[in-house]
Amino acid sequence: MTQQTVAVIDYGMGNLHSVKSALEHVAPEQKVVVTSDPAVVAAADRVIFPGVGAIRDCMGEINRLGFDKLLREQVATGKPVLAICVGLQALMDHSEENNGVDCIGIFPGQVKFFGTNHKDANGNALKVPHMGWNQVNHDDHPLWADIPQNSRFYFVHSFYVQAADESLVAASCEYGVKFDTALTRDNLFAVQFHPEKSHTSGLQLLKNFLQWDGKA
Repeated sequence: MTQQTVAVIDYGMGNLHSVKSALEHVAPEQKVVVTSDPAVVAAADRVIFPGVGAIRDCMGEINRLGFDKLLREQVATGKPVLAICVGLQALMDHSEENNGVDCIGIFPGQVKFFGTNHKDANGNALKVPHMGWNQVNHDDHPLWADIPQNSRFYFVHSFYVQAADESLVAASCEYGVKFDTALTRDNLFAVQFHPEKSHTSGLQLLKNFLQWDGKA
């Protein structure tokens, strides 16, 4: 297999070492680079857009560095792009976090707060942030290959995605409310959970991404 380059975008908001290590574990023959250089990202065969932290800080850096435009350009090339955690939220139109923040707007929809008195269907209190393992119900997209239905993935978030177009939803999860866990369109795939922290299922998803041709 010809060596390919995977660019992990570094804008100062993400657990980049864990992502890089997980990618190198599943595909040691590939070249994984963590970079803030738009030219390196543009030259890569695949792009990963991670993110952790408050959306206001993330969008501040994304906009300051011009990475909003960079992401649009990379998605437009047709190369496979994977967004992780706040990376997914940053792709939406708007987030309720930090008194409301406009996001990149590649996916139509909102990022909403679970709430301060969040409860399940039986009235039992649920902790916010949603932190830990939860089952994911997914469709038949290539990135779910060899991942059993209702596999558990690792989450850390207080805000959740609600897509405006159901056809974009590639997976969902229950935590007091049903929320969109993964969105996809063409060569772009984005997840709320952390695949790099999700053991077997997460590593399989990363492996699938590195083999994906960017088509559903």
